[in-house]
Amino acid sequence: MWSKLAHNILRFRVPLMVLLGLVTVFMGYKSQNIKWSYDLANIVPEKDSDMVYFRQFRETFGEDGNIMAIGVKDSAIYKLETFKKFSDLTYKLEAQEGIRNVLGLPNLQKLEKNNQKRAFELKPIFDGVPETQDELDSLLKGAASLKFYSGQLINSDNGATLILITIRKEVLNSKNRDQLVNDIIDAGKAFEEESGVDVHFAGLPYSRSITTSKVKAELNMFLALSLVVTGIILFLFFRSFKAVFFPLIIIGVVVIWVMGTLALLEYKITLLTGLIPPIIVVIGIPNSVYMLNRYHHEFSEHGDQMKALSRIIRKIGVVTFITNLTTAVGFFVLATTQINVLVEFGIVAGINIMATFVVSIILIPGVFSLYKPPTQKHLKHLKFKMLDSVIKWLDVIVHKYKPAIFIVTIVVAGVSAYGLSQIKAVSYMVDDIPENSPLKKDLRFFENNFSGIMPLEIIVDTGAKKGVQNLRNLRKIDELESFVSSIDYISQPVSVVSFAKAARQAFYNQSPSFYSLPTNRDMAFIMRYLSEGETEELSQSFIDSTGRYVRVSLKIADIGSNRLDSLVNGVIAPKIDSIFVDSKMDVNLTGTTLMFIKGNKFLIENLLTSMIMAFFIIAIIMGLLFRNLKMIIISIIPNIIPLLVTAGIMGYFGIPLKPSTALIFSIVFGISVDDSIHFLAKYRQELFANKFNVSKAISKSIRETGSSMIYTSIILFFGFIIFVLSEFGGTIALGKLTSITLFFAMITNVVVLPALILQFDSGKRDKTKHPLIESVPELAEGIDEDGKPKKKKKSSKVSN
Repeated sequence: MWSKLAHNILRFRVPLMVLLGLVTVFMGYKSQNIKWSYDLANIVPEKDSDMVYFRQFRETFGEDGNIMAIGVKDSAIYKLETFKKFSDLTYKLEAQEGIRNVLGLPNLQKLEKNNQKRAFELKPIFDGVPETQDELDSLLKGAASLKFYSGQLINSDNGATLILITIRKEVLNSKNRDQLVNDIIDAGKAFEEESGVDVHFAGLPYSRSITTSKVKAELNMFLALSLVVTGIILFLFFRSFKAVFFPLIIIGVVVIWVMGTLALLEYKITLLTGLIPPIIVVIGIPNSVYMLNRYHHEFSEHGDQMKALSRIIRKIGVVTFITNLTTAVGFFVLATTQINVLVEFGIVAGINIMATFVVSIILIPGVFSLYKPPTQKHLKHLKFKMLDSVIKWLDVIVHKYKPAIFIVTIVVAGVSAYGLSQIKAVSYMVDDIPENSPLKKDLRFFENNFSGIMPLEIIVDTGAKKGVQNLRNLRKIDELESFVSSIDYISQPVSVVSFAKAARQAFYNQSPSFYSLPTNRDMAFIMRYLSEGETEELSQSFIDSTGRYVRVSLKIADIGSNRLDSLVNGVIAPKIDSIFVDSKMDVNLTGTTLMFIKGNKFLIENLLTSMIMAFFIIAIIMGLLFRNLKMIIISIIPNIIPLLVTAGIMGYFGIPLKPSTALIFSIVFGISVDDSIHFLAKYRQELFANKFNVSKAISKSIRETGSSMIYTSIILFFGFIIFVLSEFGGTIALGKLTSITLFFAMITNVVVLPALILQFDSGKRDKTKHPLIESVPELAEGIDEDGKPKKKKKSSKVSN
């Protein structure tokens, strides 16, 4: 099959290259239609009970993650001139298109009862900008008496205050969001320059916009860096511009195909799919390295260019196909996670890794057949003294120090296993951001002054229509609110209870002492006032249309998935049970924060499942290639050890298991096993060629494939290490851990793997059936030039 394929590729190389060019033009044309995704990644499956409940919550009460906050903490804000500028900022934000409403100190409103209409009316505290400092001080004193805003907009202890900006839903998940967030930031920065008051920003729209913008910039940077780094390393290895230019052309073609695939499948560019181009650059280059190295080896032996190019396809075509397949499997298994962002990432990456094989197997032989044969200058790398010395040293180590290799391997595995046991799984809403970044510093401001900014919701089902009007129910909710507000990481709640308290204060002429739940005597009057007039729409944000469901809205600090899980299940849930034990009411927690944390936990579990699935699929592929269970075990061991080492490093250095780090294992396993396949395929050929002399076959395999394995490992190492230049901890961890894993994989595949084969294959054996490969008929008849048994020629006797 591969001989025929080699013949056809070389015979029809020009039409095939033209066809690849036309496909690339088509993909490039389609790629113009791709768009960036601005939606918050939905990680929890749609049918999950918590996700179903969260969707119902949003349908009833609206979005909870659409608020951006501007925070200030400076006594100057309460001085007349600065307050005027602060007012200008508030009103300027109100005028911005795409903003639903703005709530800040300058435009605060208070409830006032209208006895004639028997309703509450919303009246501004600052009816215009005060003209004197005394007037401002008086109004500020009135604002401070409104308990409703305490802990929400104003920190009564230190004077910190917020402007809360609600962004319209249609803008929140569109490309206009980033522009709107930038406009808000510009307005805040302009106020900061004019007033000298430090301004802080937070909220999900802000963090999502900043993160997306940084990722876009980094993706372009990493794509350029990966091309430059791989190009430099290729030139250092092969000392030929052709050996650099055409592999990069191959990668460029596949990158265009990646963008075209996204467009054809109607996928948007997400933070994950955006990583595919630089990843393709790095893991696609080894194809070219193995093919060029084999081409130069073959040509150096017999000097026949077309024969050398044909043997590239015949001898390592199937091996390259299998290595690309195993790498693709590491991505394809992500499609089984039922998580859209991972499904799209896995499908697009897997398809284009296989496309890399197709483009490489056509362009490398095709292009180089059109050029003059390599000169001695081009073949000089085959006799690179330093590399040759390293390979010879590795050959000696493998043959003479097998026991030491096994002892070191066992010790490393044991130490790594202990480190593995120390790994902790934890994720944050604003994850992977450096501690010294403005985003993290601003987040700390809101956590220190307002207990956080991340949305958390409590939904109380009173069990009956208009159950919200039952004072006993409100008292139960108030008891719950008092408890959760006492927790350091949670802000003062906002709910119908807060409105009822504020209404009672307003009913009794704004006296702070009356900020409490209505009594049985005034309950009917106050609730009747609340249900009419301007406050009706406000109440609908916290009570459903039937009056049965009550929303308690909170803000929480970004304390991480573990502490949040302990807080919810170990502290809040038991308290809810004790408060509502004798009640028919049902209480549930929901919100974007809980869904995000649960999604990350679900994501990690699915990624680990995917890694196990990839492990078994690759094992099956190895079995089909070598048809022997023992060979599968031998080939898997050297690739499990690097993963174990990486897990150990994570445990010892406190690197948590989260989506960005869990993703490493299934991907790296698919990449690292490529070296094993190349080595074993060469070993299989050398066994035939050397009449099953295992020691000699191992030596020749190390010396020929060793250089390619080292070349590709160096490219992969430096290709992934560039990700440490990222500002995101997850991307940095991806770069560091992937590079480390692939480095150890190179060592285990050039040292541990051959040592295992020598140990496993020692002693007497049946010469007609080798334990590492399928049965070989007519073995004693000799071997042809391609490593296949050839029939014995009939001898003719000459009679005397």
